[in-house]
Amino acid sequence: MQQDCQCGQRRSMMKFLVLRNVADLTESKSRQTGYKSLDARWAPGTARGSGVTGVPMNAARDIGMRLFGLIWTACLVLQETQAWGYKNGILHNSIWLEQAAGVYHRESRKGRYQLTYTQARAVCKYEGGALATYEQLEAARQIGFHVCSAGWFDRGRVGYPIVKSGSNCGFGKIGIVDYGYRLNKSERWDVYCYNPTAKQCGGVLTDQQRIIQSPGYPEEYEDEQICYWHIRLRYNQQIHLRFLEFDVEDDTDCLADYLEIYDSYDDVLGFVGRFCGDELPEDIHSTGNVMTLKFRSDSSVTAGGFQMECPLSLFLSGGSK
Repeated sequence: MQQDCQCGQRRSMMKFLVLRNVADLTESKSRQTGYKSLDARWAPGTARGSGVTGVPMNAARDIGMRLFGLIWTACLVLQETQAWGYKNGILHNSIWLEQAAGVYHRESRKGRYQLTYTQARAVCKYEGGALATYEQLEAARQIGFHVCSAGWFDRGRVGYPIVKSGSNCGFGKIGIVDYGYRLNKSERWDVYCYNPTAKQCGGVLTDQQRIIQSPGYPEEYEDEQICYWHIRLRYNQQIHLRFLEFDVEDDTDCLADYLEIYDSYDDVLGFVGRFCGDELPEDIHSTGNVMTLKFRSDSSVTAGGFQMECPLSLFLSGGSK
């Protein structure tokens, strides 16, 4: 069905472009000769002198553009309807849920956009995985995997998955924002890896009651960890984070090891706070049904880690993000 839809789009586009180019060429020739032919101003198939009112070419072009727009929109809606579904009130595709579990995002411990293609492959290989394919990244996106950071994936391609576009993320696009195959493999980006047997470190959480804890808890977490938790609850529900244990390497500005919390789909907007030390943070409530947690540890000194729970969510009086 999707292939037929795409083929229909291409045929409609080609037909529309041909008609438009013919009309533009006719008008251009008319201007060059100093007059505008009556035939160039009327759509084909109308008979002059027959009493039948013709349709101006500009109007015909507008009708064609609107018709093409309706067809394209219908195909897009059909594609999204097929790909997405509801399970327990959450929008995702449950068929791909297990396959997508192994996709994760990594950045260099030096910060964002520091990995060449060779280094990106080494990061994934070090963790027992490989660069994610486009299909694996899209499967993860279909169940809510949303990261506003461009990264390498299979065969030297760069892009990132978007569930909900914003002014600073996605350029109005929903899907895989694809930068294409990069000729310069020395460009520096993040990386998207795939390892379905990797240790639990981050992920997409859709349960209404869930325990979130640092890698290896209750043992100390390891050095050089970067974990993202993307929490997605039902529409019109709110996320409630309650800290049970907290022990992260302490320093004045939380520059070494830290946990960051964002009241949004990603770690770009909605910054709530950065936490370290052994003082138990206060409970945190989201303003919508999404939240992002980022945990990072440097190359030295570890601590006991953290554990928190998400109790039953509260219903919101307004909408959702």
